[in-house]
Amino acid sequence: QVQLVESGGGSVQAGGSLTLSCEASENISRLCMAWFRQTPGKEREGVAAIDPVMSRTYYADFVKGRFTISQENAMNKLSLQMKNLKPDDTAMYYCAVPTLCLNPLSSYNYWGQGTQVTVSS
Repeated sequence: QVQLVESGGGSVQAGGSLTLSCEASENISRLCMAWFRQTPGKEREGVAAIDPVMSRTYYADFVKGRFTISQENAMNKLSLQMKNLKPDDTAMYYCAVPTLCLNPLSSYNYWGQGTQVTVSS
């Protein structure tokens, strides 16, 4: 089971930017990977996913044009660049391995401990 460690969260004002990083315990360069977020009392939301084998990325409608998912040159790192952040983006963000790469924003097999993102108005 791959181990995932997220970092890069923090507090920013609306309109600001953050880049989240995920370090995996093994090579993920050919593995479908994703980010999801969750706030207390709300359901988990798939945010973005990447399929490096098919060279495809997937984004939830609420982050399209603002967030970019990528795999860094290192074979075990994933990132999520977030721009024009909004207060509604406040959540714990998790790096994850999707259950199905064909539907990578829906459910997940493994995820890390998360990193908190707080956006103030």
